[in-house]
Amino acid sequence: MQSTLHLTPDAKKHFDALLPKLDEPLQGLAERDQQIFKLRLARYFQHLYDGLEPLYAKRGDFAEVIERLVLRLAEHNALRPEDLKMLDLERDLSPDWFQRESMMGYVFYVERFAKTLQGVEAHLDYIEDIGANYLHLMKVIKARGGENDGGYAVENYRKVEPELGTMDDLENVCRTLRGRGISVCLDLVLNHCAKEHEWAERARAGEKKYRDYFYIYQDRAIPDEYEKTLPEVFPDFAPGNFSHYPELGWVWTTFNEYQWDLNWTNPDIFVEIVDILLFLANKGVEIFRLDAVAFMWKRLGTDSQNQPEVHDILQALRACSRIAAPAVAHKAEAIVSPDDLIHYFGTGKRYGKVSNIAYHNSLMVQFWSSLASRDTRLMTHTLGRFPRPSARVAWGTYIRCHDDIGWAVTEEDAAAVGINGYMHRAFLSDYYSGQFEGSHARGEVFQFNPETNDRRISGSFASLAGLGAALEGRDEHLIALSIERILLGHALIAGFGGIPLLYMGDELGLLNDYNYVQEHPGDNRWVHRPYMDWDAAARRREGGSVEARVFAGTQKIIRARKRTPQFHASYANDIVDSGNPHLFAYSRSHPLGTLVAIYNFSEEQQWVPKHVLSEQGLDGTFDVLEQNFVTFSGDGLVLAPYARLWLI
Repeated sequence: MQSTLHLTPDAKKHFDALLPKLDEPLQGLAERDQQIFKLRLARYFQHLYDGLEPLYAKRGDFAEVIERLVLRLAEHNALRPEDLKMLDLERDLSPDWFQRESMMGYVFYVERFAKTLQGVEAHLDYIEDIGANYLHLMKVIKARGGENDGGYAVENYRKVEPELGTMDDLENVCRTLRGRGISVCLDLVLNHCAKEHEWAERARAGEKKYRDYFYIYQDRAIPDEYEKTLPEVFPDFAPGNFSHYPELGWVWTTFNEYQWDLNWTNPDIFVEIVDILLFLANKGVEIFRLDAVAFMWKRLGTDSQNQPEVHDILQALRACSRIAAPAVAHKAEAIVSPDDLIHYFGTGKRYGKVSNIAYHNSLMVQFWSSLASRDTRLMTHTLGRFPRPSARVAWGTYIRCHDDIGWAVTEEDAAAVGINGYMHRAFLSDYYSGQFEGSHARGEVFQFNPETNDRRISGSFASLAGLGAALEGRDEHLIALSIERILLGHALIAGFGGIPLLYMGDELGLLNDYNYVQEHPGDNRWVHRPYMDWDAAARRREGGSVEARVFAGTQKIIRARKRTPQFHASYANDIVDSGNPHLFAYSRSHPLGTLVAIYNFSEEQQWVPKHVLSEQGLDGTFDVLEQNFVTFSGDGLVLAPYARLWLI
């Protein structure tokens, strides 16, 4: 094969040994499909080998591990439905499908949006009304009963939550959505599984093979050494990182005692997860949100987060998809510091090989920071120093998600703009929990750590943006300002490049759901995971209602994004210092002309000098959001409170 000329000698030795063994698993395929699989294997085998070699090459069974894995890839490819094989070919020819300005994401818990998987199909008109063509369906895979961390304690990766339907229902929904041009995203939990999972049950039963799927220690000696440098994720209700089971000893449980961390030093885990991923891909899942990836590799003397081996694992996983199901994209859920985040796209030898999509956690944090302080200097500095990822990947941009908000503001970034990081994080927690005088927000403190004063925040977008307080006071001026804050956020994530991810209800201004205390009294993250209010959704058609104002404004933003080629994710942002600490601005260079985006983070009118635009190459100024020419006032532009402009 000419395409193997790029392989290193070691990789080629393994590849050549594998090639004759593919005939049996591929024998049911047409000769053309067999050849296509082998060509993809040749093309991405080096990526796969380079990911696996640092992890498992020192093992005596490394060759057997590679063989077992590749044969599994071939088996899944042979089982892949014909329409998905055609999608594979389409995306081979259009690898930028997920980067396009037409992409728009919508995220929801299926049970809370539509009750069942079949119910999702009943609401397709609403989804299309929003403009979404990427659906993240949450809490679909079967989790343990009772508390399950919002569905992230998986009991069986190959079953659907019974109240939602069956695996056949999931496959049918994926097929229906695919026919409407909508891609399905599903969570794949990589760091842990539920203690009720078959692997954990068999470990408890004494099977050595399955004990090796986890980190299990007979006494506290080694766990105590690890704990010296490990942070606590849930200090309130799950302190520590290890849980005791009399029949086993101490099990590593980073998140909750019912979530057992998987031992990725064991290649059996890698093969098992690939098997699950491709099983779900063959059901029609197109995007996998890879959960809790930062925690997957443990190293004594560190915080056991963001270790280099994590990126090797993710590179190898992506290579598996490229070989057996290339229509699939991988999204890394790495809510980490800016310096760590860029590595989830791949840097250095892994450049562009790790994940297709990663959450832009820093953009989310900086939005809330600037909204509270009315000061964008920290935002401009932090985002301005962000390393640029490969042009073949995309950020997932969001204002809020199903989880809490943690204040990922580093001491260095804060000091660079003359503020104290510790005090600023404390201010943000006070502000968004409503404890700061004059705050418009109605959020709740999540996981207070008295040793560090770390306080994360729960709350819906609308409640954190002040809509709840404004409606309580029946103050039309404050209602209008809160709606403008919501639309400011929607415009920011839609105009930053990447894939904007809209959380269910944010398009209507849904408020906190305090009924969570009945269902989930110990976890206030459910305050911002409401059931869909279909009466509120119907009011989006009632002129003058809050729902209509938020929905119409959101639609305008999404439609403007979809007709603006500058928002294709392959084009980078250049952060622009406008000279005004209340404004955040950036430019996006494009062959059709530069776009300059400007956002006012205050409730007061602001001024931007004309030279800020002319320095970016703009002489005329047409706002693609409002579809009109912007008029200069003297030597600059006047921006209304919370204004957002996309100028070309």
